[in-house]
Amino acid sequence: MTDMTTARNAPAETDRVTFSIIIVNFNGGAYIQQALDSLARQTRRDFEVILIDNASTDGSATGLKTEALPHFILMAETENHGYARATNLAAAKAQGEWLVCLNPDAQAEPDWLEEIAKGQQRYPDTKMFASTQFDAVNPDRLDGAGDAYLIFGIPWRGGFGRPSSELPKEGECFSPCGAGAVFHRDTYLAHGGMDEAFFCFCEDVDIGFRMHLSGHNCIFLPQAIIHHVGGGLSGRASDFAIYHGTRNRVWTYAKNMPTSLFLITLPGHITLSLYLLMRGAMIGRVRQTWRGMRDGLKGAGKMRQSGKANRKAVVSVWKLARAMAWNPFRMSQRKTHVRELRP
Repeated sequence: MTDMTTARNAPAETDRVTFSIIIVNFNGGAYIQQALDSLARQTRRDFEVILIDNASTDGSATGLKTEALPHFILMAETENHGYARATNLAAAKAQGEWLVCLNPDAQAEPDWLEEIAKGQQRYPDTKMFASTQFDAVNPDRLDGAGDAYLIFGIPWRGGFGRPSSELPKEGECFSPCGAGAVFHRDTYLAHGGMDEAFFCFCEDVDIGFRMHLSGHNCIFLPQAIIHHVGGGLSGRASDFAIYHGTRNRVWTYAKNMPTSLFLITLPGHITLSLYLLMRGAMIGRVRQTWRGMRDGLKGAGKMRQSGKANRKAVVSVWKLARAMAWNPFRMSQRKTHVRELRP
């Protein structure tokens, strides 16, 4: 439940708010102020910032300097809802036409929102966009160029750890990474928002998948740039991240893959899952990987049932399959997967 919501210079009815920037915080430390400072430097001013704090214990959501922001709302929660539910709670309060997610350990370039707006003008029918993510520690490396999805049911952050020179041109990716995702608010809410059962990890891929089923695509905008620490809060390879990432990728596949593709790709999914389990053993992460896989399989039937209506309503199985990657080696090397759009 929400303990306290405070607003500084809250939007008036006459104010135009195009973007509602949502930051979900849990013990974000000094990262939070850095993220807010980057938003204060935005060239566009038609936005509000909603910081939802998941009962942090480090005081990171107190004493923040927000005077330079056009509008700021703090939602102080009494429990840790996880990323998915917290984002949904903030989305319900948002006044903007667009929801823009920013991780607390990320900083936006001053023209970030400006470049997003330009992309929206170029693609007026598109309802989700992905940002470019550079590694905040090593800017010569990519942190992500949209999320990619292997047709056998394995998602990955496209380009993670790859050289910045591999940044792709503007085009279609599978879904936006939650660190810098952009969703049309009404469309997001019409699809039920993020699946709160996921808690965190893969919830961005899941809602992107659901939107694909109804005919939407995702556009990657290379000029809309953020700098992301990546794992700055949860750890890139923490037990928590490996468990939830493994469990939730199984749930995403079981819940969303249309039956025709599910039957074709299931043998490949099982084979790759066994490979990932063996890889976990080789790097000393087998226990967390196995727990995530086990619990993912336990909940797979329930997830499959919950996604039945969405799968039956799929607009085009072929269009969906074309948005996915088919080469497992591309996934294993974490290469980008952005399909350039033809005029």
